[in-house]
Amino acid sequence: MTWTLYLLRSPRLGSTYAGISTDPARRLQQHNGELPGGAKSTRAGRPWQIIATWGPFADRGRAQRAEYGLKRLPGKARASYACDATSD
Repeated sequence: MTWTLYLLRSPRLGSTYAGISTDPARRLQQHNGELPGGAKSTRAGRPWQIIATWGPFADRGRAQRAEYGLKRLPGKARASYACDATSD
């Protein structure tokens, strides 16, 4: 099983949310309330859009370390980092 780090953006709030999943498309549906199981902290920002993904990571621990590094960046830096990742 491989893991993916994803970055979501709420156009309504202008905020970002980072997470990891084995199925980012399903996880996005959960965050948007289409399926049960989304994070409580993302309810207010619906709808969310995936703006970047990184991976695959071989195991959950590596994905969590990457997520931790991304979450340590300020919101604007996180968004610009996503732009750099998607422009390749």
